[in-house]
Amino acid sequence: MARIKVEKGVTLIAPNTEVVGDIRFKDQLYVNGYVEGNVLSAEDGGAATVIISEEGSVKGEIRVPNVVINGQVEGNVYASARVELAARARVKGNVYYELIEMQLGAMVDGQLLHEQAADSAKVHPFPAEGPGEEAASRESGRKN
Repeated sequence: MARIKVEKGVTLIAPNTEVVGDIRFKDQLYVNGYVEGNVLSAEDGGAATVIISEEGSVKGEIRVPNVVINGQVEGNVYASARVELAARARVKGNVYYELIEMQLGAMVDGQLLHEQAADSAKVHPFPAEGPGEEAASRESGRKN
């Protein structure tokens, strides 16, 4: 994987680390461990980037402007700017992107869906409610 110049905050999920629950971050998130939950940018738009290394794995949706995958993802990926699927990327879900780079060896078990920048706001709505509130509002909506 290419070296990336780091100028702002970096969050690291280290190898042998398991995180259960949604993650909201700014700047850069490196996943070298396991995440079970959604990965969300704390800002709508912007330059936030998630990088999933060869050892990294995410089970949940990813909604971040820039996504680099060289590990495993089980869930849909929504990137309002750019997606890079490296040679060892394994994605089980749909990939929504504006720009995409896919290396030989990357695998996607789902659809690659191109979205225009104007459509990104529709495809990538940032949840205004917390995870518990969102589930509660869905439940109350079903009962009516």
